[in-house]
Amino acid sequence: MADYEKPLPQPTLDTEPYWDAARRHELVVQRCAQCGYLRFPPRPVCPRCQSMQSDWTPLSGRGTLYTFSVVAHPVGKGFRNDVPYVNALVEPVEQQGCRIPTNLVETDPEQVKIGMAVEVVFADVTPEVTLPKFRPAAKKRS
Repeated sequence: MADYEKPLPQPTLDTEPYWDAARRHELVVQRCAQCGYLRFPPRPVCPRCQSMQSDWTPLSGRGTLYTFSVVAHPVGKGFRNDVPYVNALVEPVEQQGCRIPTNLVETDPEQVKIGMAVEVVFADVTPEVTLPKFRPAAKKRS
């Protein structure tokens, strides 16, 4: 893990609860305590009602691929062995409009489609940092 060469998140007062939850393999987002709007990225003021009151709510980890981009050329030496890889925005099933930037993993980039069902997986990249990523959702058994 000491060989991790990619940029790491730098938690702030607003984002620290998100990264703490990720380290526990939990996906959470900020929820407005006044109107209930789920928001990401975390910020001090609700964009819907302007309330400054919020809490953190767990998500199921299921979502829909809102949009994506296949990266074919590495943007830094830490990414050279990953190309091609998929940068994505995932909309949690809990609320439309809340979108989480991430990577789509465990899939062939040629098979990725907007609207596909996805589920969270966690990558423990260092002892201190865990990154939520998403993969195609497992098919339900009949």
